[in-house]
Amino acid sequence: MQNPFNNQDQNDPNNPLNQLPIPPNYAKIRNQQGEVRIAKVGISWTTFFFGPLPALFRGDWYNFALMMVWDLIYVLGAQMFRLGAIASYPWPGMVFTLIYNMMYFRHLIGAKDFYAADARSEKLLENARYLSHNYKKHFGDDDDNNDSNNFFN
Repeated sequence: MQNPFNNQDQNDPNNPLNQLPIPPNYAKIRNQQGEVRIAKVGISWTTFFFGPLPALFRGDWYNFALMMVWDLIYVLGAQMFRLGAIASYPWPGMVFTLIYNMMYFRHLIGAKDFYAADARSEKLLENARYLSHNYKKHFGDDDDNNDSNNFFN
């Protein structure tokens, strides 16, 4: 299959993900065991339309449970305070639509020791502010690794 996005390193024959057509707003992350996850960076439209089901299908039990608990609190609170029309709008679903993909990446990177699989994914995650301040970069910029620019050396 030919990659229509031309965003992979075509010169690396050992990379099994070389010809995988990944859109520009998707990032690849992997762990030391070779497990690879590919997910979208940005708004989660699947969460908007299907609620917590994308987390369930990804095997993301932590975020699935979090979404279910917040939905339950919202529904029970709306019924308890008799908030008719304003409570009929799924506000927790809107919030999770905006933040679910960030929560998914941060949970994998922080709790399960995943890291960006390539420089493009690392830059994409960094620009979207998905990486925490203590994330150890695996693919640095040339000028970031230059010792003459480092103040402390």
